[in-house]
Amino acid sequence: MNVEELLEGKQICICAGSGGVGKTTTSAAIAMGMAARGLKVAVLTIDPARRLANSLGLPELGNEERLIDPERFAAHGIEMRGELWAMMLDAKRTFDDLVERHAPDEETRDRILQNRIYQEISNAMAGSQEYMAMEKLYELHQEARYDLLVLDTPPTRHALDFIDAPERMTRFVEGRSLQFFLKPGRLGMRVVGRSGGMLFSVLKRVTGIDLLQDLSEFFQSFGDMAQGFSERAQRVKELLGRRETTFMLVTAPERDAIDEGVFFWRRLKEARLPFGGVVVNKVHRDFTAEIGAEFVPDAVSPPLDGLPADLRGLLGDDDLAARVYANFERYQALAARDRENMAHLTERLEGDCVVCVPYFDEDVHDISGLAQVNAYLFGSAAERREMFAGV
Repeated sequence: MNVEELLEGKQICICAGSGGVGKTTTSAAIAMGMAARGLKVAVLTIDPARRLANSLGLPELGNEERLIDPERFAAHGIEMRGELWAMMLDAKRTFDDLVERHAPDEETRDRILQNRIYQEISNAMAGSQEYMAMEKLYELHQEARYDLLVLDTPPTRHALDFIDAPERMTRFVEGRSLQFFLKPGRLGMRVVGRSGGMLFSVLKRVTGIDLLQDLSEFFQSFGDMAQGFSERAQRVKELLGRRETTFMLVTAPERDAIDEGVFFWRRLKEARLPFGGVVVNKVHRDFTAEIGAEFVPDAVSPPLDGLPADLRGLLGDDDLAARVYANFERYQALAARDRENMAHLTERLEGDCVVCVPYFDEDVHDISGLAQVNAYLFGSAAERREMFAGV
């Protein structure tokens, strides 16, 4: 199967994986490929390096979707039969939008947005990036303006940080610490007032900031919206398990990335979340054997004994020939490692689809590079075998 077949009938594609495995490139390539096939697609990312904007030929993206000019693709020989929209998610702006949506009135909204405690929490709350990415995804899905939404999940150390984000938001809103301050009568604030009044008074004299007043206003205002936040987080979590959603795991052929990918796959299965397939980026082409389930793992190695002599004759320099051959052997060692790790991956995924994208000579940083990736994501199994044979 290829990516187009995996996404048939899907409205949401979540590209998940640990940092540094090519999620942004894969997300952009998938979105571009599906848009070229006639769909109206939006791709969302949180990417501090702005790789998505650069790969699409844009100086920058913002917190609102932006239509990519079809002429940008035509210049690279790509017929854009649909529409491709892109945005760079601003987690703080999305959090502010949530407050505006749930605030009972304009006065409460403004009081919270201007509150120093809220500003710190919205900037630094653990998991806010992951949760806000899903919040924006949920918002766009509810608006039903796109055939497909592709989410490039935030750069995290562990892929599981993303699927745990709604639970973390719920724990924050419903946790004992916060609820202590939100109890009727604001018992928590009265306790803080008695036990910490002297400290807050000193801080006010030194800094000029009435922290106790900020705390009181924040908890009083937020308490009226806590239930709305909790219910919203639950709806966002439910969206992940719907039939129209699918997870695409993006990984690399290194063993640590493969092991984490297998663990992530198991967690998805245990949570009964929809799984589409795996994209493995930067796979070194093994010239002595084929790679993965799409290839022949026990291919006979071609004779290499005469290669050094052939190189000497071709290059006319013994030292250069020796260095070229040594480089080839190092590449083959990497390819053998990738082959072993790919076998480990395909064995544990119980037949789920694995699509390999080879290691290219240059990093993918523009539309032309995305088109090169798309050839592997959207090609048939036979086409992918032929392309790998020609790398």
